[in-house]
Amino acid sequence: MDQQKQTVFLSPCSNYDPVKIAAIVDDFAAQSGCLSNLHGTHVLLKPNLISSRGPSLSCSHPDFITGVALWCKEQGAKVSVGDSPAFGTARSVCRSKKIDTPLQELDIKIVNFLTPVERQLSCGRSVSVAGEVLDCDLFIGLPRIKAHNQMYVTMAVKNLFGIVKGVNKAMLHMTCDNSYENFSKIILGLIELLPQQFHLIDGVEIMSESGPLDGSSLALNCIGASSSPVALDTAFFDVLQLNPYKSPLFSMAHAMGLSGSDLATIDFPFSHSSEFHGAGFIAPEVLNPIRFNPFRFMSGLFKRLGEQLGA
Repeated sequence: MDQQKQTVFLSPCSNYDPVKIAAIVDDFAAQSGCLSNLHGTHVLLKPNLISSRGPSLSCSHPDFITGVALWCKEQGAKVSVGDSPAFGTARSVCRSKKIDTPLQELDIKIVNFLTPVERQLSCGRSVSVAGEVLDCDLFIGLPRIKAHNQMYVTMAVKNLFGIVKGVNKAMLHMTCDNSYENFSKIILGLIELLPQQFHLIDGVEIMSESGPLDGSSLALNCIGASSSPVALDTAFFDVLQLNPYKSPLFSMAHAMGLSGSDLATIDFPFSHSSEFHGAGFIAPEVLNPIRFNPFRFMSGLFKRLGEQLGA
């Protein structure tokens, strides 16, 4: 099947200066044309806020979020930041990772995903997603590249799993028949639920070897962007010099013929993916099962409830 051409923007970036990041976003926006006329619109930034208990590297960098938020504010947008972490709430994670202070200085609200909305996916599964996501005018995903012990690597597509409400994420893990294929179809199906979307990936300092909570730091010194999370991930598989077919998400996207899953169909107006080769990223060789151990699931559920009550 012939795929529609997709565009991925890549730019070198060696530090987390918010003003520098905002300038890079401005360059991407000017070239893409899909981030114009934001004045008065509601923009929701969705970073990776996995847990307040993990190392700082496990979550989106505070200054990366701040740089993107700064640019959106300069365009006259009403900006909020939200996620549904594995444990706790967006506010509690932002507080523990010191993300809240720079956002407060920009008068940006941190929102917890509290409103469950049932949606049917193309794969036939029903999921409970956050109404706060569906109500925004523009969804901007802010993933951070990390090795992932279950899904090989977590990037733009996997970041979308955070729009699933709280404990429902764990339930999907428990009820997908321990199938990487079924789990991947669920995550890929979330793409079609989003309003207008754009994704900016933090590849400045990334997590290598293991993850998403316990890997080692690696400097990649790159920021990427695309309106297609599939194309963005495809480009970064090449950046990281990984075999994309070891990723359950990529393999399913390619099998489904999703636009952006073929590197040959991607245009690179700025830097090309090959310009970032040689970073030395390591992904897990053997993936853990998708289905959580039942005792781990119940333990995690009680921990989550406790953190939410204390948030």
